[in-house]
Amino acid sequence: MPDYSLLDKPIFSKLVFFPRQEITPCPEKAFDLPVQVDDNASISCRFYPGDAAWPWLIYFHGNGEVVSDYDDLAPIYNQIGLNIVVTDYRGYGASTGDPSFTNLLKDAKSIFSAVKEQLSVRGYPGELWVMGRSLGSLSALELASHNPEELKGMIIESGFADISRVMKHLGHLPAEISLPRFNQECLDLVSEITIPALVIHGQEDNIVPVQEAKDLFEHLGASRKKLLLLPGADHNDLMYTGFRQYFEAIQEFITGISEA
Repeated sequence: MPDYSLLDKPIFSKLVFFPRQEITPCPEKAFDLPVQVDDNASISCRFYPGDAAWPWLIYFHGNGEVVSDYDDLAPIYNQIGLNIVVTDYRGYGASTGDPSFTNLLKDAKSIFSAVKEQLSVRGYPGELWVMGRSLGSLSALELASHNPEELKGMIIESGFADISRVMKHLGHLPAEISLPRFNQECLDLVSEITIPALVIHGQEDNIVPVQEAKDLFEHLGASRKKLLLLPGADHNDLMYTGFRQYFEAIQEFITGISEA
């Protein structure tokens, strides 16, 4: 497992994390769940159910986003037959605490357990899938690598295997800093993921270069995997630039695996 404490320094955290403390009233039929991840931090999760029999997508959003940003997007997932629960990070939305890479991964495990328990209590027996967008890919990869028996598959959008490479690309990490062991540990983690995987990325992504998606896809240990590169799409307009392809790919991927 990669040692993210190497990057958990205030000088890096201030450059990497962009928490917004914003929350909207819960939409009709949705519900919120605060997850206590330690004595001083609670993570906000918002559930958008459609049908009890549909699969559940546990969604880790991108940096600078919050749960309530998905109030208008969640119905689109419902329209393609998916329930979705979106989770924040420490310091984001209604969540408390301070974000760090180490906490990001540790909290993902607590969130996964709490989501499973909540779905069981409410009578939602559907399959569990995990999706991570951009920064959220770290949480998704963490869960996918450790829970192959409980997760049917994984979707990574605008993501990466190695955050240090992205930080160097953005100028947040000096180019002369070499982290060969960390780099290899990131790839090793990805190679251990054997559940079906879909990787979606914009070909014109200027924040996370498209090569990161290609490297992630290449190193995945899954025998069933697909890479979708959307022409003309950047990091933050990918869903809209390739709207039809984006949601068709997700629907076909999940339906195909579920019916196999």
